[in-house]
Order: sequence, then C-alpha cells, then structure tokens
Amino acid sequence: MSRPRIVIVGAGFAGYRTAKELSRKARGKADITLLNPTDYFLYLPLLPQVAAGILEPRRVTVSLSDTLPQVRLVLGEADGIDLDGRTVHYTDPEGTGGTLGYDRLVLAAGSVNKLLPIPGVAEHAHGFRGLPEALYLRDHVTRQVELAAAADDPETCAARCTFVVVGAGYTGTEVAAQGQLFTDAQVRRHPLRKGMRPRWILLDIAERVLPELDVHLSRTADRTLRERGVEVRMGTSVKEATSDGVLLTDGEFVATRSLVWCVGVRPDPLAESLGLPMERGRLLVDPNLQVPGRPEVFACGDAAAVPDLENPGQFTPMTAQHAWRQGRTAALNVAASLGAGVRRPYEHRDLGFVVDLGGVKAAANPLGVPLSGLAAGAVTRGYHLAAMPGNRVRVAADWLLDAVLPRQAVQLGLVRSWSVPLDTASPELARVPGRPQPRQEADARSGPGAATEQETRPGRSATGSAAPAVGEAELGVPAVEEAEPGVPVLKQTDEWEPSEVASAGEAVISEAKAREAAEQGSSELPGSERRGTERELPDRRVPELNAQEQHAPAQESPERPGAGPQAPERRGPELNAPAEESPERQAPGQESPEQHAPEPAKNQPGGEPAKSQPGPEPAKSQPTPEPSKNQPGGEPDKVPGPVKRTDADPAEGDS
Repeated sequence: MSRPRIVIVGAGFAGYRTAKELSRKARGKADITLLNPTDYFLYLPLLPQVAAGILEPRRVTVSLSDTLPQVRLVLGEADGIDLDGRTVHYTDPEGTGGTLGYDRLVLAAGSVNKLLPIPGVAEHAHGFRGLPEALYLRDHVTRQVELAAAADDPETCAARCTFVVVGAGYTGTEVAAQGQLFTDAQVRRHPLRKGMRPRWILLDIAERVLPELDVHLSRTADRTLRERGVEVRMGTSVKEATSDGVLLTDGEFVATRSLVWCVGVRPDPLAESLGLPMERGRLLVDPNLQVPGRPEVFACGDAAAVPDLENPGQFTPMTAQHAWRQGRTAALNVAASLGAGVRRPYEHRDLGFVVDLGGVKAAANPLGVPLSGLAAGAVTRGYHLAAMPGNRVRVAADWLLDAVLPRQAVQLGLVRSWSVPLDTASPELARVPGRPQPRQEADARSGPGAATEQETRPGRSATGSAAPAVGEAELGVPAVEEAEPGVPVLKQTDEWEPSEVASAGEAVISEAKAREAAEQGSSELPGSERRGTERELPDRRVPELNAQEQHAPAQESPERPGAGPQAPERRGPELNAPAEESPERQAPGQESPEQHAPEPAKNQPGGEPAKSQPGPEPAKSQPTPEPSKNQPGGEPDKVPGPVKRTDADPAEGDS
C-alpha cells in the first residue's frame, strides 16, 4: 500500500505552519505536497519596512525548500478542486496545468485585497498584500519625491509629494507611519520647494485608529502619527479616485498621484468555487478545522471561518496570529485522521498585539500590559525576531545599519504600476507580459462599511508563540481505528506509485501509424506526413511526392480567390484533417491538405485515378523531377521558400 498523500494549498502563515508540523511528525511516512505560487514564505508584518527602505526584500522571505526539506514543493496556483475525485488542478508560473491527487487536503489559500464599489479605485489605487506591491510602493514614493523636487509648478510639486492611505487598520497605520519617516529622510537631502514637505493622509470611516484593538493601542498610534505630521481623518473615506487625485466623502478634493488601498482583505476566491457552506466568503469548518461532510478536507487561516470557542457564536478574525496557530492544529488533526494522535479543537487566547510605528516608536500590550515608546519598540522588534522562521540575523543587521546609516533612496524600476493591479487574485505575483493568468481576477467588491469590519483586517501581527508544545503525541501512536477506511495510515512505509498516464505524443504517433497502414499501396502521403517529410528533408523530397506534384495541376484555394496555391498550414498532426475529408468540412479561411496539388487527383471523374491509372506510376522513374522545380515556368506553385517554413509556428507564438 502506498503512503498517504497530503496536499497543502498555500504557504502563508497557516499553510507554512501546517507543512512544518506535518513534516516533523511524519518523518518520511507520508507524501506531503505544498502547492504555492512562490518558493518562499512571506513574513507580512515586516512588509511596511520593505516599502520604507529599512529591510531588503529577501529579508522578509523564507525559502520553502530550505526550511521544509521533507515536503515536496510544487510551484503553481490552484484553480480548481474536484472534491469527489480528490484532485487539485493547478497552473504553474509558465502556464502549464497539472493535477495533484490527495488523501487529505488542507486549504490555506489566504486572502486578497478587498475592494469597495468606489469609482476609479480599481484603476488608480494599489494594495499592500504581497512583496511586488511593497517593491512598487517603495519605487513609486521615491520617484514622486524626486519628481516633486524637480517640478517648477508649485501645484504639481504639492500633488506629487501627497500620499493618501485608505484604511487605518494594521497595514494602513504602519504604512503611513513608516512612509512619513521615509519621505522626511529623502527631503532632508533633497529639499522640496520652500515651505513644502511630504504630506501623508490616513483615512478611515471608523471612529478611531486601529478600531479592532485595545483603546490604549489606538490612542498611542494616533498620537504618534499626529506628532510626525500625518493627517489622521476618521469618519472620512474616498468617494471617487482619478488620475489627478481623490474626492473625499466630505467633499474635499485632494490632488495626489499616490493612493494606497489598505481597507482590508477578503478570503481567496478559491474557497467560494468549492460550492460548500460559506460564512462571508470563508469556508465553514468545525472546531477541529474539518469541513462538515468532507472529513478529508481541512481549512485554516484566512480562508476558513473557524468557530471562536472563547466567544461562542463568533468566528476567529483574519489575523496572522490565528492563522499561525491554526496551522499547528490542522497538522495535528490531519495526522490524527490518518491514525496518529488524537484530534483536538482549536482554542486560542490572545497574548497581546504589537504595532510597529517606525523608528523606536511602537504600540504594544503583551499579556495585557500596555506599553508605548521605547519599551514598546523593543518588545515589538524582539517579538518579530522570535516569530520569524528564518533570516533573524539578517533582519537584525538591517535594523542596525538603518540606525547608523542613511537609507538608500533609489528606485530600481523592477515592478511597474500595471504589474500590481488592485483587483487581482494573486497579490503575491507581479503580472508579467505574455504570461497567462492562472485564475480569474478576484471580484473583491463588497458593500459599504467593510473598512471597519474586524474580520476583514489584514493579519499584521502574530503574537502567538511559534515554539512547539511539549508532550505532543508522536506519529507512532497506534490509533489505526480512527483512520478512514480505504486510506493508508501514516505507519505505512511503502513508496507512492504514480499512476500511468498515456502521453499526448504517443496518441498522435498511434494515429499517424493507423493512417499510414490505411494508405498502404497509395502513391501519396497524408498532408501531415508530407509536412513531416519536408521538415526533416527540406531539400531532398521523396520521389513519390515529386512525381505527383509534377503532374498535379495548380489549383486556387476556394476560400481565397486569386491567391494561388497555398502552402500547407504548419500545425501538429492532430490538428489537421485526414486526407479523406472533403473541403466542405473545413472552416472558412482554414487551409487543409485537400487544397494542395496532390489532392485534386482524387476528385477527378473516374474515382482516384492517381491510384489506379498508369499515368502517375512511370513518373516515379523520370530522371528530372528534382531539377524541374528550379526551371522557369515549371512548378510555379512549389516555391522552396514556403516549403522550408514548416516549423515557423513555434516562433510566431513566442510573442
């Protein structure tokens, strides 16, 4: 019996933790596959520091292959799940599709940017959910400050150095706090026009900053932002966005070239495609993180609506803190469903929150103790170093360099505006010209008021401990009676035998052989075989073809009058009609083998004289079929140029 197959979709906080715990417990007794569009885990809480030039982009990424050596990594994005067939279909970064079979499925697809039905937002705003968006914002802010410093018009200068952030949750608050410090450092070395300085505006329809957190954290963050010069406007949002600025709900028009959208997130659209019970876009699960009616499917993180046992009737919010801990619970319950260990419900108790406000300022309440200033900054950075799965030394080194050296305010131009659209289902991937989009763009629009909903806030800080608990049941517990009948348990050590699937190339070869056998005794070859012969021997064509082409009259294509004889269309054998098909079955404008010189002989009265009449046979022994191609007036429809371009199709598809 083969080993159990476990497929994890997504490598965010929940998916990465699930894979790490399962690989530690399985010890090679299960085939664990992690499907993710990128080869890294992104530590989201430090993403604002990447946009502000404090950390280099790779500091906040952790290699999946290096930290999960016993997990098979498949690069791709899931675009369909067959629950009955227990398969996951995906598209890799180059547009090729694939399928993964599973015995257990863990859905941890995460979330995407949340949109509101506001005119112009999707076209002129940019989100902040992935590394490409952070890199774009870093370049964009730098470019706008440099253009503002060189502008002669005061109005243009003011518009370029005005930045509007919508959403005062974790993300928006940290982006505005870090952004103000970043631009202030730039203008100290490259001053703007006299009396001007960068202007940052933070908007939200909520009553206070960080509405989902403790009042003390909200007051600390609000005070810090205002002291730095950030305009905090509560109860105000965007009514319309244009290329020249934004119209606010209070009637004021703010001229700006920068609109950062941080109103919240929504679950990945993949969860909605399953047709299972949902809760505001999130997949409903029981306290064991299992989907009701589908015991082989688990869900955690932002994609799952997990009951909050501490607050009956509610669901856990979409934060990194919950996603990280749910990943561990999902791993334990997946192992238990395969006969190792005991199921346990997800229980959570808040240990506090931390909000990095840049510099030495922060707001934190570890274990319920409110902190601010230098103490909160030390606790915040200490927590991030402890919670990161890797790169701790590199992150600490960048913090030290930022404290003693000026930041490098340069724009690399690696990510363009059109590469990071707001309405995308893949914020972790930058759009590339010519690459097919793996999934349909997310329709993330929702009704008004979403900017203040607690469950739609991005998971900015995870205050849960990342250390594994002591005394956990190891994989050798003989609880086989709990495993699903017919599904292998983790104690099996047999290797997984992949299923045998016939390739498309073999099918084409078999079809070609069948046609060749049917055409035995005929002096002409099917159009697809002739093209293959011409491709291999472009200058030495077989005598049979030379004879037929020499005696066959030229014929114009009925679809293209006056165009003259057409060269065969360069396609694969499986796309061309057999030689027996009539021209009436071809689509208008499509060329076929019947339109070329050898074929009209079949349509002459008497029925296929090319095979039965003795005329064509002596033509095989004529000594001059080959030179006749080059003689003036001979074979005008068989020019060597078109014949040699039989392999031109792949080159045309490169664009």
